[in-house]
Amino acid sequence: MISFRTEKVTDRITRIYAVCGELCYLVEGDDRAALIDTGSGFGSLRHAVEQLTEKPLLVLLTHGHTDHAMGSGEFMDCEKYLSHEDAYIYGPHGDYDFRHKGMALAKEGVTIAEEDYIPTIPFSSYLNLKGGDQFDLGGEVIEIYDFPGHTKGSVVMLMKNARILLLGDACNNNTFLHESYSLSIEHYEESLKKARNQLEGKYDRILASHGNGELPVDIMDGMIAVCEDIKAGNTDDIPMEFRGEMGLVAKARGPVGRIDGGSGNIVYSREQIWKDGSLCLLQGK
Repeated sequence: MISFRTEKVTDRITRIYAVCGELCYLVEGDDRAALIDTGSGFGSLRHAVEQLTEKPLLVLLTHGHTDHAMGSGEFMDCEKYLSHEDAYIYGPHGDYDFRHKGMALAKEGVTIAEEDYIPTIPFSSYLNLKGGDQFDLGGEVIEIYDFPGHTKGSVVMLMKNARILLLGDACNNNTFLHESYSLSIEHYEESLKKARNQLEGKYDRILASHGNGELPVDIMDGMIAVCEDIKAGNTDDIPMEFRGEMGLVAKARGPVGRIDGGSGNIVYSREQIWKDGSLCLLQGK
């Protein structure tokens, strides 16, 4: 049986380590609990959650990618929320063959068997999730903010009382914007600036959905600077391949982060810098 390691972030928030390196979060209020993301859908996340809380549960998904949404089939008796803007990506990412290729991403030492597979549920199972939505758990309120870029329907979530912001995959040290379904760098920078302004002064800590789960509080400022460097052609452009899609890592990385010491990073495509789709020709690129 696949096991899920857990650790406390605060008295009310628990980080859950899923089998392909993705992180889910359980937020407990006085009256009910919210599970943020359901992982790749390998192994019983439901069993892990039931060891942590007996409170009524709702499910909130940061976006519709396979490693964040596909464990939802174990929670059919719960209200489940996902931006309907992500219908376009949920379908292909929920495909059986696509998901099974993801088994190769399992953490070292983890073997995934066919009986560990949680079937993909129809997109119609989800209620729409959008900026401005609030979920009162009793003693903790989760506020939703739109953050399109990584996908059209990506959102970030503020635990208002705890003053903790969860950015999911919308903004991190390896944000994917190179894939054909991602939005342009120009569009993404607009999302960054809007979210930064909306959230200013509301959080003291930022959580992520990969890596060690922690991000610097100034990461949005760092990412805006990366966007500006991409538009100006001031990038290192390290080739990277993931699941057959090629991209360019904007800033060269070392063992513990960017070589230049900055925060944030973007994997991008030169064909997806500008809203109008024109190619970047700066500095001979």
